[in-house]
Amino acid sequence: MSKPLLLVLGDQLSLSLTTLKEAPSNAVIAICEVTDEARYVPHHIHKIGLFMASMRHFAHTLSEKGFNVHYSRIDDADNTQSLVSEAERIAQYHGCDEIRVARPGEWRLWNDMQQRESAALPWKLLEDDRYFTTPEEFARWAEGRKQLRLEYFYREQRKRTGLLMEGDAPTGGKWNFDHDNREPMSATLSFPALPQHRQDEITQQALDDAKRYFNDHIGTLETFNLPVTRRQALVDLHHFIDHGLADFGRYQDAISDAEPFLYHSRLSAALNIGLLTPHEVCEAAEQQYYKGKAPINAVEGFIRQILGWREYVRGLYWTKMPAYKQQNGLGAKRDLPAFYWDANTDMRCLQRAIQMTIDNSYAHHIQRLMVTGNFALLCGVKPEALCDWYLAVYADACEWVELPNTLGMVLHADGGLMGSKPYCASGKYIDKMSDHCQHCRYSPKEVTGPRACPFNSLYWHFLETNAEQLNRNPRMKLIYGSLSRMKEEKRAAIRQQAEQFLTQLPTQTGYGQAAHTQGYATQENRS
Repeated sequence: MSKPLLLVLGDQLSLSLTTLKEAPSNAVIAICEVTDEARYVPHHIHKIGLFMASMRHFAHTLSEKGFNVHYSRIDDADNTQSLVSEAERIAQYHGCDEIRVARPGEWRLWNDMQQRESAALPWKLLEDDRYFTTPEEFARWAEGRKQLRLEYFYREQRKRTGLLMEGDAPTGGKWNFDHDNREPMSATLSFPALPQHRQDEITQQALDDAKRYFNDHIGTLETFNLPVTRRQALVDLHHFIDHGLADFGRYQDAISDAEPFLYHSRLSAALNIGLLTPHEVCEAAEQQYYKGKAPINAVEGFIRQILGWREYVRGLYWTKMPAYKQQNGLGAKRDLPAFYWDANTDMRCLQRAIQMTIDNSYAHHIQRLMVTGNFALLCGVKPEALCDWYLAVYADACEWVELPNTLGMVLHADGGLMGSKPYCASGKYIDKMSDHCQHCRYSPKEVTGPRACPFNSLYWHFLETNAEQLNRNPRMKLIYGSLSRMKEEKRAAIRQQAEQFLTQLPTQTGYGQAAHTQGYATQENRS
């Protein structure tokens, strides 16, 4: 009788996981903490703590349900510290004749596992069916399309699932209510306080181990408040549905100088590691609309992020990898600015977005896209540098979701496959959507001079630098028309302002690896 080892990865902590379905009674469940997965980028210590605590809790749950669980801790003497080799070691130890695993969240692991399918101890790779769509289904949708636009994919998802549908028509008469979801920050807003999760003995021990072995990573566990069990994740879901969803839509693009979470759900980390399912989250939001407790613009906007965007980027990732990761459509070459690791900058919007990231392993999507991402785009930061940073610092960053968002959406490095134009903006956008600028030494109204917001000159410099590739884009026609009408002396002054700033911008080749830029030493990392 076959005796399989069922490998459960750190982002597969769901009892509904295909690997566990109809598991034979003699199967061994393996869950492995290994340093290779914690260090290939310098993951935020919250992210490491989240995975270690959640994996240990899930192993405990499986054991209580009668599964035979082999759990490899980070400090086990015989731990090989590499996921594939550790799984094979455990399989041999228990006399297993096969290793079964569901599709991981990274092509890197998927490829390593595929290489082992014909090994003496064979690996059997299963499709992860916890999503609304499989990579194969997405590939069929994408076949023959020159541009893979979210909107068309999203509409098909709505029809297929029936979410927010009334027969063949979208609820509310429109597919997309995004136009109603762009209200800026207001001083009169008050935001719901997040639930504080109790840390039991399992969680405390996991966080202690994370601190013991990865204390050199960014962040501090003193501010850790992520859900590490399904029960805690459900508390967060219900709290958002009851207290955040109704106002989520209107203010989802707003940015606060003081408040990191606003009306956002902060559910993505729990979703991405399997403590919640996308189906139950979307259905809970839909019910809130039908109960009359949340408006259609909020509910549709939230469901679009999960049913639409989340599924879309995953499908794109698996359809286009591994070549996708190598794309650099705008030829960006700059290393990451040094202050991305320590928030040591006097640009207030960047300082606050990065400090909130250091504190919480979280920043909401507009902070990522239009503050840290926009700045990196305008500065010409190379995709691999920014992608590694986003993957490292955010607790919800699995590569399948992080890479397309960063390389495609933020940096427009995929030749326009995801976005019809770059998401670039000057300081005026940040001033409109946030309350940062009133606290900043720079003025969003000035383009040149000592008080000019760096975003302004960098914006025009970016457009000039990339004109050959972007000026034929119909969505960029108006802005390039403005650039062409600008007097040459003004353009020269803006160009000089931007180039002087870039020359003096300290960069880093990696976490703690300083690079000198035109005689300016990188600042010491203070994290």
